[in-house]
Amino acid sequence: MFSLWIAAIPENMGNLVKGYWLFTWIGLLANIAALPIIAIVVFAGPPLQAANISLAISIAWPSAIVGIVASGGLLAQRRWGVILALVALSMALSVSLPYGIVRLALVKDFQSLGGLSLFLSTLNLMALIYWSRPIHRKNKRL
Repeated sequence: MFSLWIAAIPENMGNLVKGYWLFTWIGLLANIAALPIIAIVVFAGPPLQAANISLAISIAWPSAIVGIVASGGLLAQRRWGVILALVALSMALSVSLPYGIVRLALVKDFQSLGGLSLFLSTLNLMALIYWSRPIHRKNKRL
């Protein structure tokens, strides 16, 4: 397994920002895993099912797809990968935080989707702060 990670990292890794490859791979795997998880959540049950379907079709699946494309751009070390990562994270944050608040207020399930949504919005915010740092735009690697 470790040899696969080494083979996937390019030679000029010394010029990269700390955490670049780790967050790129985490983003790719998380966005790929998000597609079936969103489908399971959407068709899981009646609490807020209309809201779940509309949010999944309008923003959750598109943000996961944009995140997959952004991860591909980041793996190829392209500047547009950083821009798409910011767009995908902003899309995910724009739906996960309000959804978590509304779900906690209406359904009161902090242990379930409401709490998970708030946790994911916190992770999205931290990733958004990481990818919006100026060093990602100034570095000559891209």
